[in-house]
Amino acid sequence: MHQLIYENKHFYIEKEESEIPWVKIFTQEPYKELGDMPKELRVALWDIYDIVEDEMRKYYNPKKINMASFANMLPRVHIHVMARFEEDSYFPNPMWGEKLREAKLNLPDENEFYKRVFEALQKVN
Repeated sequence: MHQLIYENKHFYIEKEESEIPWVKIFTQEPYKELGDMPKELRVALWDIYDIVEDEMRKYYNPKKINMASFANMLPRVHIHVMARFEEDSYFPNPMWGEKLREAKLNLPDENEFYKRVFEALQKVN
């Protein structure tokens, strides 16, 4: 069971279990490709992404934000948003890559981050 961070009639955001801050933005409808979505929903998806990235950068101050959307295993539109740190286990490799070290992270409370994302999204939706 994944932790739900936010939901509206078109999208929802879940926490990905990981050592780093990592969320996934999903469409409620199981669109296979971005091009299958109505244009206004594609625009709304990127607006949500922008808010999540902005809140992640402000709250965690990561070295880099990674964004991914493979959707091979789960063939529906969803976007991974990850805060990356030089001290995480995989940096500079992708989180799906080779583990290079044990993480040495001291991150602030994730629930406060989720609260900030929720509140920021409430203001625009």
